[in-house]
Amino acid sequence: MPMPHDFDASTALLEQVNHALNNSLPLRIQGGNSKAFLGRPVTGEVIDSRAHRGIVSYDPTELVITARAGTPLVELQAALDEAGQMLTCEAPSFADGATVGGMVATGLSGPRRPWVGSVRDMVLGTRLISGHGKHLRFGGEVMKNVAGYDLSRLLVGSFGCLGLITEVSLKVLPKPRECLSLRLPMDVESALRKLAEWGQQPIPLSAASHDGRALHLRLEGGGGSVADARKRLGGELLDPTYWQQLNEQRLAFFADPRPLWRLSLPNNSALLSLPGDQLIDWGGAQRWLKSTAEAAQIRSIVSAAGGHATCFTAGVCDSPFQPLAAPLLRYHRQLKSQLDPQGIFNAGRMYAEV
Repeated sequence: MPMPHDFDASTALLEQVNHALNNSLPLRIQGGNSKAFLGRPVTGEVIDSRAHRGIVSYDPTELVITARAGTPLVELQAALDEAGQMLTCEAPSFADGATVGGMVATGLSGPRRPWVGSVRDMVLGTRLISGHGKHLRFGGEVMKNVAGYDLSRLLVGSFGCLGLITEVSLKVLPKPRECLSLRLPMDVESALRKLAEWGQQPIPLSAASHDGRALHLRLEGGGGSVADARKRLGGELLDPTYWQQLNEQRLAFFADPRPLWRLSLPNNSALLSLPGDQLIDWGGAQRWLKSTAEAAQIRSIVSAAGGHATCFTAGVCDSPFQPLAAPLLRYHRQLKSQLDPQGIFNAGRMYAEV
């Protein structure tokens, strides 16, 4: 059922884009601004997606929800919650006002990421106002329709550099029947070894984090499998709000005033010797680092392990995202030129060259 404040503002947004194109004006895409600290600063006329909001369609039996980009993320999650369903990617908000469009544009995923997939894996279709002044549709609204699927996925994590996302269709799933969180005191090296071992076994893990003192696990699934896993793993019960505090960066670790880095690493990577303090997430595939070390030093160590590092604190370095190798940068530029030939959308947000 449409909400009283639902509104299709696509015509006004398209007019603003065409005005910008005709006058060579750069645009800075803005939603709830909850993730504005990520990436490089952008200058330009603000184009605000928040007026373009509302759930366009949702049939719980189809496991697909379609919403306009300015829809508050909490509103979408409330509709799913009422039907006993969820976005399995657990996209963080970081602040009040986070929108569906911002979730897709930043592509950030929560603790379930290694076990159920990312935001990109949830996206079935999108609508986009391109740098040609056209309102385009990619993909479909049902899971079996894969036409244009890859282009929709390219928009995930593009930080608005390819155009203005106006609508998105997302795959949703039922909430797990049973959910239980455990705390197992052990050092981080032991935890990483255990996680590598458990990854080869049928344990219903949906989150794994180490805060420097203990390993935290979340088990989700059928009652029998969760009970069996709890008996096998031992440990003590953990307050399940830990996962939301981790996901929204509200743990004491994140209050440290040193710059915050996100390290993305291959599965089963060993503990890296880095200056600063680390918090393990995603079973070891994502690590948060609080450090005053230079970007080049951090990235050299992480790159040697096959990963990359992103700075989550604004103003620390000119390239918050890991610099691209020449072939990848060429692909980024070619894609940008195809969808935004005048370069009006969020110019330089991800990389100075794009």
